[in-house]
Amino acid sequence: MQYRMIVCIVPHDCGEEIVRTANQNGAAGGTILMGKGTASNGILQLLGLGDSWKDIVYILVEKEVEQNVRKAIIAGVSPKAHHFGVMFSENIGTFIKAGHKNQKTQGETDMNSQNEYEVINIIVNKGYAEDAMAAARKAGAGGGTVIAAKGTAKEGDAKFFGVDIVPEKDMLMILVPSEKKDAIISSIKELPCFSKEGSGIIFCNQAEDFTLLGK
Repeated sequence: MQYRMIVCIVPHDCGEEIVRTANQNGAAGGTILMGKGTASNGILQLLGLGDSWKDIVYILVEKEVEQNVRKAIIAGVSPKAHHFGVMFSENIGTFIKAGHKNQKTQGETDMNSQNEYEVINIIVNKGYAEDAMAAARKAGAGGGTVIAAKGTAKEGDAKFFGVDIVPEKDMLMILVPSEKKDAIISSIKELPCFSKEGSGIIFCNQAEDFTLLGK
């Protein structure tokens, strides 16, 4: 089965509405992060990314329902303020649910053959991101970023989405060379905290146009 990740950046406290709309049109839940735009130039203002708090919404969907979900979100926000936010989609090359050690869902392309770097994204119940990072380091990762998040899902969807409906989540993002990805994922999957079904998910996506900033 193929999956896509829909990402929406909208004003703070609007993420729940986005997820609710997505749920009603075939999605099975989402994760909301809070971020802040830090620039005020005209282009960023046009994109809705000026100096204000934002909800960053990650919605994992089956490829077959992606367009329906996107259309519903667009229709739902069209009556709202101009430049309400932005939405984009990402390919998911690997998708693993906690408690399913042998599961590995491939996306549309073999990303290892096309990209030098990939981003491993781990969403777990709050308090387990450090354990995941320690396991990743043992397998060759250099470091990562932990983001506080919250989980949302409509009643009855926790089993389908693979994550228990627990309000507080940690999202760990790790940028790694493609050849290290499989070893790092295998190490994280062996953690006791990841053996319980419904305790988290892992998904990977391409890191395109990777550039080191500074000297």
